[in-house]
Amino acid sequence: MASHDGRYAPSPSGPLHLGNLRTALLAWLFARSRGARFMLRIEDLDPLRSRPEHEARAIGDLRLLGLDWDGEPLRQSSRRERHREAFEQLRGEGRVYPCWCSRAEARMAAAAPHTEGAASAYPGTCRTLSRRERAERERTGPPKAWRLDARDAQVSFDDELRGARSAVVDDIVLWRGDGVAAYNLAVVIDDADQGVGQVVRGEDLLDTTARQVLLGALLGLPRVRYAHVPLVLDVDGTRLAKRHGAVTLAERMELGESPEALTGWMALSAGLRQDATPIAAAALVDDFDPALLLREPAVLARAGAGRPEDIRPPSRSR
Repeated sequence: MASHDGRYAPSPSGPLHLGNLRTALLAWLFARSRGARFMLRIEDLDPLRSRPEHEARAIGDLRLLGLDWDGEPLRQSSRRERHREAFEQLRGEGRVYPCWCSRAEARMAAAAPHTEGAASAYPGTCRTLSRRERAERERTGPPKAWRLDARDAQVSFDDELRGARSAVVDDIVLWRGDGVAAYNLAVVIDDADQGVGQVVRGEDLLDTTARQVLLGALLGLPRVRYAHVPLVLDVDGTRLAKRHGAVTLAERMELGESPEALTGWMALSAGLRQDATPIAAAALVDDFDPALLLREPAVLARAGAGRPEDIRPPSRSR
């Protein structure tokens, strides 16, 4: 039987907003309702953006909501040797190549009229460089990154909420120029090593899932199942951000809302309940049914009186 063990993996680059916390609640419910383990992983790979105060605040917010986890939180920064081992495995199998493109250059190349697929797909600019061109880039260019030679692999997978999906995988960065594993490689290795059987996360990561499925297959890792949940948006349809006002747990509590009141709204906005009556997270476990989850984003109204009714759920259509 496939594992139902799950995880939540926040990045400590800023405070969690209510959309992040709702995703954490849903990931926790997926695992706990099936009697599975639930792990917390701090994705602190980026030393320039990660802050210990954001990590501490995230852990505190999750505890205030009544979410628990098995074992100690795992810090991704402690896993660099394991990430390097996986990268070297792919390099030894001839599945990587050096790349000197800056992010801006990669975006421009991907957006060129002759390229196909998603606008974010890297078209393989450095893959076709000659030995002489590579030597010149090595001498004059910035520190090189390493990209996966995906070979236009077509990858299919099933998402518990989104159904059957298929995509052509582009040549993503696996190892950054600053000597750090890229997100897609690190997350695949860490999920496998932690025994994660199902990844529940925001639908903004749906488009990168085929890349991770391919990486897992190339590395010989167990196949993970996915469920991508809708996001919480601002009234203008954009992702939540500090500029939108009271979007964090602490800010909403300052306006008079309790963690239970916010959990009640999270459950309502996700389709799990018919009203926003305050409720503890643990009280949602026994009746949790993924089939009830709505497929559309919820909307967090601009902070006013701070009442739960100021936060609008999506329509009931699926």
